[in-house]
Amino acid sequence: MIKQKIFDQLAEAILEAGAIQAVKYYSPKLRIKATRRIFGGKIRKNEGNIEILFSIGRLNYAELKFAKQAKKAGEPFPIKKLQLKWLKK
Repeated sequence: MIKQKIFDQLAEAILEAGAIQAVKYYSPKLRIKATRRIFGGKIRKNEGNIEILFSIGRLNYAELKFAKQAKKAGEPFPIKKLQLKWLKK
């Protein structure tokens, strides 16, 4: 069972850090991802609404590669640090 606390951490990371994506690795085969909706490659600051999409599922190729490296380094799952991604400038 996935706890509400994880969703809170992901949303907080997006809103406070200004990232567009935050990923929490729950197990070597499961991840929880929060993505901020962007329009035209930009974050619109003048709009009042912020849309965040949460997805739970299997890892994609890049995430699987990261999980294997973390497991090889001895990092226990669930990985405590969130992986953040920002917009490219």
